[in-house]
Amino acid sequence: MKQALLAATAILMATAALAQPVKVGMITTLSTPAGYLGADIRRGMELAIEERGKDVIDLVVEDDGFKPENAKQIADRMTERDGIKIMTGIVFSNVAMAVVPKVVRNGVIYVSPNAGPSALAGKGCQPNYFNAAWQNDNLLHEAMGKFVKDKGAKNVYILAPNYPAGKDALAGFKRFYNGGTSDGLAAEIYTKLGQTDYAAELAKIRAADPDAVFFFLPGGMGINFLKQYAQAGLSGKIPLYGPAFSFDDTFVDAVGDAAIGAFNTSQWSPDLDNEANIAFVAAYKAKYDKYPTLYASQGYDTGNLLISAIKAAGGDSDPAKLRAELMKADFASVRGKFKFGNNRHPIQDIYVRETYKDASGNITNRLVGKVFEDHVDAYAGECKS
Repeated sequence: MKQALLAATAILMATAALAQPVKVGMITTLSTPAGYLGADIRRGMELAIEERGKDVIDLVVEDDGFKPENAKQIADRMTERDGIKIMTGIVFSNVAMAVVPKVVRNGVIYVSPNAGPSALAGKGCQPNYFNAAWQNDNLLHEAMGKFVKDKGAKNVYILAPNYPAGKDALAGFKRFYNGGTSDGLAAEIYTKLGQTDYAAELAKIRAADPDAVFFFLPGGMGINFLKQYAQAGLSGKIPLYGPAFSFDDTFVDAVGDAAIGAFNTSQWSPDLDNEANIAFVAAYKAKYDKYPTLYASQGYDTGNLLISAIKAAGGDSDPAKLRAELMKADFASVRGKFKFGNNRHPIQDIYVRETYKDASGNITNRLVGKVFEDHVDAYAGECKS
């Protein structure tokens, strides 16, 4: 009788704690040509909250304008004035590095739905920092390095923007393509972050005549690059490879037929066959009248992860309780199996997708194989906290 009474009291206390939703601060990129990335993450997260977290999360969203200094100011206001103890949303690694180290040291839980800089995965890992997406170099880029190597390419041209995620991307590609060396590379080029004109780079690619081109140019950068790649007459002549970020549905819709036939690596795909993903894709299409992107899937998973942890903690924002519940990852991921490694980054499967035109004429992605199973990022062993 006493145990039953205690259990009932605990349930009542948890219900009372959740009577007011917990404020979660979302700083993301909603403006500039890169704004659709943050918008998709937001849509995915809001769908998760609408489905099962209306009484759990009060999402407070602000646009960082793709500027680290803006994000820092917003984070200070959210944490110091508004008392927000849980944060998420950042798309770009340079923005994450300007915000995350400070907020997690000050007792805030930060769960990344996208950016995964290596500096926060290894020696610089923090107990209050979780990444629900991937680590920059390990996930998609390492997988593509292995895939391109297995395809037999001997002379690859690689390029990415000159910022933390771009450097991590090419480091990850090289790690599994040539052991981290320059062997087999036609060139390794770093472009300006936010660049729109790639005439110089395309002239160099034509002159180098490589077996393949691997590029990581997220958002508007990649759209411009691929359009110009086609206009330069390189499509169909030099095969293109990249991470899913360079071939999501918004991206390929903007580019059109020039995107067809390219290979990209991802931890998720709209045709991934599990119950949670089938339901997510159907719900997203019903709400937004289009296929979800990888960014939307990461926002959805991050939302469901936070909902599960906050519920299990009884609405308590105490970092120790939330850390314990987040680490359990007790939610149905659209990726299928999902678990955190010791550095609180996912251990997950990585697939290869191909862009194609479906029966309705829509250009999208389909799975063609798996590169890694239960893949652990390269920095996990360096994390001691």
